[in-house]
Amino acid sequence: MTDADGLSRAELIAIIVELRRTNGVLAERVEFLEAEVERLRSQLPCGGSKVVPEWVKPNRKERREQERSERKKRKQSFVRRRQIPTEVHEHAIEQCPKCGRKLCGGWVHRTRQYVEIPELAVRIVEHRIIRRKCGVCGTQCMPKVDLSTEVLGKARVGVRLMSFIAYLHTVCRVPLRTIKGHLKVMYGLDLGLGELCQILHAVSEVAKPEYAVLLEEIRGSPVVNADETGWREDGINGYIWSFSTPKLRYFVYRQSRSGQVAKEVLGELFDGVVVSDFYCGYSVLLTRHQRCWAHFYRDLKKLVEANPSDAVVGQWVDRVMSIHKQAKEFSSDDKRVRVRQRELFEEAVLEVARPYFKSDKPQRILAERIEKFLPELFVFVEDPRVPSENNAAERAVRPAVIARKISGGTRSAKGSDTKAVLMSLFGTWLVRGQDTMRMCRQMLISANRITCQVTDKAILSHVA
Repeated sequence: MTDADGLSRAELIAIIVELRRTNGVLAERVEFLEAEVERLRSQLPCGGSKVVPEWVKPNRKERREQERSERKKRKQSFVRRRQIPTEVHEHAIEQCPKCGRKLCGGWVHRTRQYVEIPELAVRIVEHRIIRRKCGVCGTQCMPKVDLSTEVLGKARVGVRLMSFIAYLHTVCRVPLRTIKGHLKVMYGLDLGLGELCQILHAVSEVAKPEYAVLLEEIRGSPVVNADETGWREDGINGYIWSFSTPKLRYFVYRQSRSGQVAKEVLGELFDGVVVSDFYCGYSVLLTRHQRCWAHFYRDLKKLVEANPSDAVVGQWVDRVMSIHKQAKEFSSDDKRVRVRQRELFEEAVLEVARPYFKSDKPQRILAERIEKFLPELFVFVEDPRVPSENNAAERAVRPAVIARKISGGTRSAKGSDTKAVLMSLFGTWLVRGQDTMRMCRQMLISANRITCQVTDKAILSHVA
């Protein structure tokens, strides 16, 4: 039974009339609100469409869906891949823990891999040469032992250990005291600091022929990046000079920063392009030059930072950078077109710099630099092999800078010479993508074989 069952006909009619009136009021309200919604929607950006403005951040769910749709497919998944095991240990229960029955067979339920290093002890190898006497004729026989692949000359350590020490000191930039401690902890080998130095000197002495070959290759290269950095020898300031190509590294230590060092290394007959910074020491080389735009960019940015409120300075810097950007983007297979385009870029940058020659404006110093080095700014446009910056040389000297900060330098002229030779050889092997320890070991073995052959020939000629 409902509440309306006891109502009279007149009461029901009154309720119906009230409901109709209420429905009419609500219908008018709905119509008004719909009109208001349309009015407000017309005032929104994009005409009230569902396009969300750029300044509105999507909610977390929408962002997740957007990332999933925009994520690039990987060439390979970055998961921990299983390696081929060198040892396999199988674990199984021999008897049933419930009834005691003997179990056999089964299947691999899961595996667990981990990587571990072995406990290594140093190998002390002793070769005993046995002399024997023939009981018939009385001849004493003794074998000839060839150790050229194992040890260098009469050294106490093998070529593998020598290569490892040279690798740690040169490539890993580990100080000798740390190498001494590492060998003691890892292998139980106790070598003195003096013996470690002699090992490095011995490797350097063997590498001298390879070092000379690198010099000849540098002198024959069409493009050479050159740079220098500070170095200390027995507390006295000097310089390590770097000459490099994409596949070569050559270092030399000199106490002088004079341009004669570059002239000594590259030689009088060098006719390639020298890429360097704006240091005037390289100007003594009577060859073509390409000055580093990366260094010039740094000075341009410093000029803007020093004059933040001067809009003219910023506009001038932008014009110079724009010309360099156009030169970087230019390319042509016709040499005559490249030569002409180089001249056009030189004229354009000179036109930008000319108003500030001998003026009191902040741009004067860099404008005069443009005038002084104008023929050496756009050589890379004419010759595509030439880079516009000297980043290769900066990367080449970076290991020397780090080594100087760690060790402070070398203590003798022999140590500086050893450092330059080893940095040249190991640096060249690195940029060529070669295994440095293996290359060093092969170099020691080859040199040892040549020495043994020369010694044998000398003995045979003396006997004859």
